Amino acid sequence: MSPSGGTDINGALQTAIGLLNNYVTHNDIEDRSVSLIIFLTDGKPTVGETHTLKILNNTKEAARGRICIFTIGIGNDVDFKLLEKLSLENCGLTRRVHEEEDAGSQLIGFYDEIRTPLLSDIRIDYPPGIVEHATKTLFPNYFNGSEIIIAGKLADRKVEQLPVEVTASNSKKFVMLKTKVPVEPQKVGNDVPGSPRPKGDGQGDPNHIKRLWSYLTVKELLSSWVQSNDEQEKEQLRQRAQALAVNYHFLTPFTSMKLKKPTLHTGGLEDIHGMSAATGPEMVMQSLRGAGLQPGPTLKKPYDPRIKISKTSVDGDPHFVVDFPLSKLTVCFNIDGQPGDILRLVSDHVHSGVTVNGELIGAPAPPSGHKKQRTYFRTITILINKPERSYLEITPNRVILDGGNRLVLPCNQSVVVGSRGLEVSVSANANVTVTIQGTIAFVILIHLYKNPAPFQRNHLGFYISNSRGLSSNCHGLLGQFLNQDAKLIQEPAGHSKNLTNSPLPPAGGTSETILKVKGHRVPVVWKQRKIYNGEEQIDCWFARNNAAKLIDGEYKDYLASHPFDTEMTLGSETSSLNS
Repeated sequence: MSPSGGTDINGALQTAIGLLNNYVTHNDIEDRSVSLIIFLTDGKPTVGETHTLKILNNTKEAARGRICIFTIGIGNDVDFKLLEKLSLENCGLTRRVHEEEDAGSQLIGFYDEIRTPLLSDIRIDYPPGIVEHATKTLFPNYFNGSEIIIAGKLADRKVEQLPVEVTASNSKKFVMLKTKVPVEPQKVGNDVPGSPRPKGDGQGDPNHIKRLWSYLTVKELLSSWVQSNDEQEKEQLRQRAQALAVNYHFLTPFTSMKLKKPTLHTGGLEDIHGMSAATGPEMVMQSLRGAGLQPGPTLKKPYDPRIKISKTSVDGDPHFVVDFPLSKLTVCFNIDGQPGDILRLVSDHVHSGVTVNGELIGAPAPPSGHKKQRTYFRTITILINKPERSYLEITPNRVILDGGNRLVLPCNQSVVVGSRGLEVSVSANANVTVTIQGTIAFVILIHLYKNPAPFQRNHLGFYISNSRGLSSNCHGLLGQFLNQDAKLIQEPAGHSKNLTNSPLPPAGGTSETILKVKGHRVPVVWKQRKIYNGEEQIDCWFARNNAAKLIDGEYKDYLASHPFDTEMTLGSETSSLNS
């Protein structure tokens, strides 16, 4: 690629689609996998095909509904309407970055939104005649951290349960969920139970669900208006959107806001709430949270935790350490994974409800090293299924906690949050401690570099501080050893000697040291390793060759398909993300 001074939007998209289609065709990619293109531009089409309609038609014909295109316009010279149409017609999203804004942070934020697709082709169906005027029920993709909202009207207000059928797919399977959702009895005034009633705007008691429905409907009408090329249809869509927006006091491109002279309000939150005439989705969602809903994570004052150092861990390149306290033995091994690999570290989804996955990032090896590349953990994902479903996604820069209410915590500030038996403590730029039901605790070390060498990357280390709450059936690269015993013997046979308390293997001879654990016999050699930012040096018995013979199966059996995958093919774990 080389700059030519022009902007060939059509050519760039055709090339990208061709490359992606060719990769999918020749690499045995599942038909249900999600193919995405992120298109960035800072200009209007000036080279090649410049006609907007032809660019749209060419792109749609090439993508054939199999590729979602996400567009980002940077600066003030972009044709934002073209970018918006490209995304709307190809199941994507559009973002605009103004010149005076920090483009880098916005691009990272946008990528974080879409980097983990969990489901595709999501369809929500209701039995005929039960729901009227429902908003959109077909969604191309569902990403980690996103949400799907549907609003509509019940045809029979006396119905006690609403049957719902959800179908979707991911790269591995087709998913179907059938359930019946309890319908709460309607309250007087059509209000949400427990929510404050706005006053002072002359509108009486608004129905917040109806307001949400109108907001979603206006958004869909505006999207249809952007996509339409028929003037008569566009005018009809404009009139419908305008009528809804005026009726429910939303500010849109087709409505204006009339400012009134401000008056002094001495009341509380209810008075302030009533002053709002045009609200976005955030305000709507806040008004839906009634007193009957369980509170989300609550912020507490920061503190400096005293963390118990655990030997059982994985850190660095990545180096695994397993402690067998009853045997007074420590075993270590390496896993030479590939960038992008997601390793199953702890798998106890069926029993304690806990799964821990770690995603690798790559870096060049040092010039004097024997390895071709280094790998580090850039993300640790902790999934919790009991007593309620929640997850944590931890990177060197932030912690995402989602237990019903999504909370994003920066790693450069000390803070503690807790909710329903889950506590997360962030010690600024040092570590994150996750405690589950008081019986399971993980410590995630944050490794940051001010002036990193080419082979260094900001990364994470994972330490198991308390495993009492994990079951005897726990598995994973670390989890499989938590409830096991081990011992050392010296071979050849007939001269076995218990070496449990020996710091060094015996000298001389042709004998080798064998570790016996879980019915495996593993040749090991003595090593020293530093853990916990080099603060502690340990003696350990090292198993070579990607822990061959030490772990159940082989390294590839511990690869997860995505960060939120809870399936485990080894051990007794047979659960899945959809269980």
